[in-house]
Amino acid sequence: MRRMRRMANARWMLAAAAAVAVALAALVVLGRSGTSAGNASASVAGNPTGTVQTRWGPLSATDRSLLEAVRRAGLWEMPAGQQAQERASSAKVKEVADIIMEQHMRLDADVRATAAKLGVMLPIEPNADQKRWLAELSSKAGPDYDQTFVLRLRAAHGKVFGVIAKTRASTENTEIRAFAERSLRYVNTHMALLESTGLATKASLAS
Repeated sequence: MRRMRRMANARWMLAAAAAVAVALAALVVLGRSGTSAGNASASVAGNPTGTVQTRWGPLSATDRSLLEAVRRAGLWEMPAGQQAQERASSAKVKEVADIIMEQHMRLDADVRATAAKLGVMLPIEPNADQKRWLAELSSKAGPDYDQTFVLRLRAAHGKVFGVIAKTRASTENTEIRAFAERSLRYVNTHMALLESTGLATKASLAS
């Protein structure tokens, strides 16, 4: 168990270091290219509100929203996965949480690299709902934690699934299209993992 915790902590520290490295790389790219990143533009203060042209096709506000949503998902689900190693009582929930955390590290690296290529500024913290979910999880332990972890993450994946699917169907940007397809594979995997715990029952979902 201690070895598992040390491994989880090590992976989290590596992900954090990677996040800093990619963020710095993105700033360098933006600084060198001025207002273009493959003809996409973004200021340090934030993203443009409309559609901009890039070498991979038009980049719309919906496309940027996808990148932002996936980034925010990782910003709360990675710490939740780490927290589950301490608070969950079920070995299965801990295993699922560890897999989801590790895969979100990969997806987070993907979204940051894609955003840097397209000149999109990403959020650096979860949104208000996600912060509330983390606070809620922090107040629980044992079986109650297990149930809440599964239901909150499953519901959150359902929301981001809709964002990804909508963007995949409407985008004209080939980079966003490819990213959406990769993201959908992760979301489907995570939904299946959460359901494999046996805690996403009809009764629990109705409560």
